Amino acid sequence: MERANAGPGAPRPLVVRVPVEPVEAAIEADAVDAATSADGLMVRGPLFGVARQGPEDGIRWRVVVSVTSGCPQVSRDSLQSLLWFRAKDEARDRAERRALLAAVARLETDYVDEVTVEDTRYRVLRAEEYAGAGPGGIEPPRPTDPEPLTPDWSLQASEPSIDADLVLDPDAPVTPTQALEQLCLHDLRYTGERFPEEVLADSARAVTTHPDILLLPPTFSVVERTDGGWRGAGGSHATAHAARRGLEFSLLWAWPRIRGLIPIESDPKTSARNPPADSPAAAELAVYAEAAERLRAGVRVNRLEVGDTVYQIARTRRLLRWGPDGPEGPRPSDVNGQEPMRMHPPMDEDGNVLPEH
Repeated sequence: MERANAGPGAPRPLVVRVPVEPVEAAIEADAVDAATSADGLMVRGPLFGVARQGPEDGIRWRVVVSVTSGCPQVSRDSLQSLLWFRAKDEARDRAERRALLAAVARLETDYVDEVTVEDTRYRVLRAEEYAGAGPGGIEPPRPTDPEPLTPDWSLQASEPSIDADLVLDPDAPVTPTQALEQLCLHDLRYTGERFPEEVLADSARAVTTHPDILLLPPTFSVVERTDGGWRGAGGSHATAHAARRGLEFSLLWAWPRIRGLIPIESDPKTSARNPPADSPAAAELAVYAEAAERLRAGVRVNRLEVGDTVYQIARTRRLLRWGPDGPEGPRPSDVNGQEPMRMHPPMDEDGNVLPEH
């Protein structure tokens, strides 16, 4: 199936492949089930990351900073750090180091969304985060989403990185459900009186300037049910199990300290499962510890009641808009929570880190 490109503002043709490998076919069947059971989308807002494009990439871009930050300036700062360490540890010669440090200097003082170092472009990306909604609420992980054969709950366990080695290619073949989702989301824009006029204008303009839709890999996070719906209660993870581990850590270690149930300065080994002997909040800590035990003992637990609160592992999705010059960057109306600043000490063209003045 292809959609013809009718001119400016129209998407580029979609190349659709039918999965024939059994695992791919099962994933596609899961996607069909999710699409038929959903009755809407919950749009959370923009996320930002960084990608690079070298001469060998053609029209493709490669993600080098995961598209997970809620503020464009945080991604600019991440790009500044990436280039600074490249200058320190990877530069081939003085000329390349000078070029890298020149880009770093721009990022230290200006709201820069793209820099070029020799023949490589680096761009801050903008994606939209959303989730499916159905009769049971926000979409949980799907049966075919990746899970470890043996769940590791240890504090030292590593987890996959979000967007690691991700290549953005608008011409890559997609499955039928991916194609349907891309076509349905082509006209997605902000509406409603609660958005400022400049946000609405930027959102409407992006449909024309960046008409193509790329779907990024799903992420997983902990959300908390409220009277008004669901709100985030943790960061994004590459797998559902990593999100469950994050919830367990919050129940046993983080939340007891944040909520004053365990002294912040207490031994790091002290947890809701092992509270201080004289803890006045022992009953509340016992609720946290019991919930953590249920989380660990169950098989792929995606919803957990902790006292009067319900937590869920949510399957969140991200779309990236794409135009003639590649992926969309931050919009003028996107809010920066901080100003540009120097992240690292100065360095000379030989790679020597200089003392601060």
